[in-house]
Amino acid sequence: MQILRAESLRARNTLRLESRATALVEVSSPVQLTEALDWARAEGLPVVPLGTGSNVVLVGDLDALVVCHRGSDMELLSEQGEQVLLRVAAGHDWHALVQRTLEAGLYGLENLALIPGTAGAAPIQNIGAYGVELDRFVVAVHALETANGRAMTLTAGDCGFGYRDSVFKGELRDQLVITAVDLRLSRRPRPELGYPALRSELEQAGISEPRPEDVFRAVVDVRSRRLPDPAREPNVGSFFKNPVLKAAAVEALRRQHPDLPVYPQSGGRAKIPAAWLIDRAGWKGQRRGGVGVHPGHALVLVNYASDSGAELLALADEIVASVQARFGVALEPEPRIYGG
Repeated sequence: MQILRAESLRARNTLRLESRATALVEVSSPVQLTEALDWARAEGLPVVPLGTGSNVVLVGDLDALVVCHRGSDMELLSEQGEQVLLRVAAGHDWHALVQRTLEAGLYGLENLALIPGTAGAAPIQNIGAYGVELDRFVVAVHALETANGRAMTLTAGDCGFGYRDSVFKGELRDQLVITAVDLRLSRRPRPELGYPALRSELEQAGISEPRPEDVFRAVVDVRSRRLPDPAREPNVGSFFKNPVLKAAAVEALRRQHPDLPVYPQSGGRAKIPAAWLIDRAGWKGQRRGGVGVHPGHALVLVNYASDSGAELLALADEIVASVQARFGVALEPEPRIYGG
C-alpha cells in the first residue's frame, strides 16, 4: 500500500478539474483498506472515497485521504431457481460488470449499460437509466466505517434509496467506504422496454422480441449518440436531476407549456425532463469562459478549458436561477460537490 502525497486529481475526475488531495491511496482488498483508514486516523485526516470520479465536481483541493478502491472480484454467492446472488467488489468497472453478467447468462442490468463509474459508486447515486434503477437488484451493501474501521452491512432497506439518491449521499456521506455490493439477478430474461427511446431504437433495428443482449446493444447505441464521451469532452453526464413534482404543479405548467413532456410516477406525482426546461430557457450550447452547456444535450455541462470547479458551479447556478425564474421549478445537481 503506497500513500501518495499532494496528489493531483485531474486525471481522476471526468470533468478534468484540477484539485490536489493531501494524500491518496489505491486499495484492492479489505485488509489494505483497513490499513489506509488506520493511517488516516493517525494523521487526523478525513476520508473521501473516489471511484472513477464520474459523478463529482471538485471545487478545490481536498484536505483528506482520498481512497480509490480497485478490487474487481465477482463471486456467485447462491442460486435458487432462476435467482442468482452475486457479490461484486467495489472497484469493478460498472459497464464491464453489465457485460460480464450478460455473458454469464445473468439478466437485469442490461438497461444500465455504459453508465460510467464503479460498482461501489453505483448504490451511492442509485444509478438508473431507460426505466430501470439499481435498487431493484441490490440485496446488501458492504462497507467499512471511516471512523473506526468497523465492517458493516446495510440491507437494501437501510440504504434509503430514492431517485438518484441514497443514505450514502446524505447522513452517511463519506462516513463509509463501500467494499462490495450484493446483487440479485435472474437466469430468466425479462427485458424492460418501457422507455420510449429504447423501444424506438429496437423497432428501428427490426427487433420485435428483444433479448437482453439486444437491449444492451440498443442502450449502448442510444447513450453513445445522445451523451458526449467524457474522454473527449470532459463531463459528468446528466448534471441535474429530473424534477419530480406534484400533479397540481405539473398541470399548471402544462397549461402554460402544452408540449411539456410528462412521465407519471407513483403517488400522484410526475417527472419532467430537466433537459427540456434548460433547453427552453435558452441554455443549450451556451458557454461561460471555459465551461458550457453541450450543444447536443442541455443536461450535460462540459469543461472545455477550465481548471476551476467554481467556474462550472457558477454556470450551474445561473442555469438553476434561470429555470426557476421562467418555470418556477428548482433544479438539483446530481453530482456530489467536494472542496471549496
